[in-house]
Amino acid sequence: MSQYLDHKKACEILKMIDLNPGNYLLIHYSCESFFDIRDGRTPRITSIAIRHLATGQTDSFSMHKTAEQMEINSEKIPDNYDLIEKEMLKEYFDFLKENKDKYFLHVNMRDINYGFKAIEHRFKVLKGLPYVLQDSQKIDFAHLLIRKFGNKYIGHPRMENLYKLNGIRPLFFLTGKEEAEAFEKHEYIKLHQSTLSKVDIYNNLLDRAIKGNLKTNAKWHQIYGINPQGIFEYCKSQWWIQLLWSISLLFLGALLGSLFS
Repeated sequence: MSQYLDHKKACEILKMIDLNPGNYLLIHYSCESFFDIRDGRTPRITSIAIRHLATGQTDSFSMHKTAEQMEINSEKIPDNYDLIEKEMLKEYFDFLKENKDKYFLHVNMRDINYGFKAIEHRFKVLKGLPYVLQDSQKIDFAHLLIRKFGNKYIGHPRMENLYKLNGIRPLFFLTGKEEAEAFEKHEYIKLHQSTLSKVDIYNNLLDRAIKGNLKTNAKWHQIYGINPQGIFEYCKSQWWIQLLWSISLLFLGALLGSLFS
């Protein structure tokens, strides 16, 4: 698919989200480090946050909240990881089932390493039966931005560089490495706050992308593509080109009228 068609499709999806926010949820989760696990098991899911785009309300599922509901003291959480994680994930999958008609926007949650399938796998490991969300209901916001602006719109790590470029100042943001370290130190509240912060950041970036005021490093030809359709769409999007075109038509009309008269 050409960049012009990619851009056009991304704009259509963003317009649908804008027109029907009640149909869309924004999700992010945190987990153990992928690299520090020595026993071969998959990383534990530690915190999940889901934002309702229509209301701005956020549902969250986390180790420390679930432990409190189960009347497990914070110092006993490491001894009961399996029980707590299973109960937390049960609540999460119950939520998915209750919202099975919704679309879920996410950032790079694409595979068994990090994504919906990774969460499903963890629940299966803990002898749970996950509700499986259909792939057609998942929208990768990170990929959507690439389709809209081209793959050179910002440097890696893209999301972190993007929120900095747009002047967003998150309070509790942690990198993936910092989140893993927080889990190792049993700093569950700090970890949960980071997950909530990232959902807030992504919602902010999404809102700017919909309104058309998201700052990127993309050049016009990287956004629209170098072809007649792309160039035409770029010209339509620029007010000054439209103004020059209108003035040129008026001038040409006046000139032709003078010649014929």
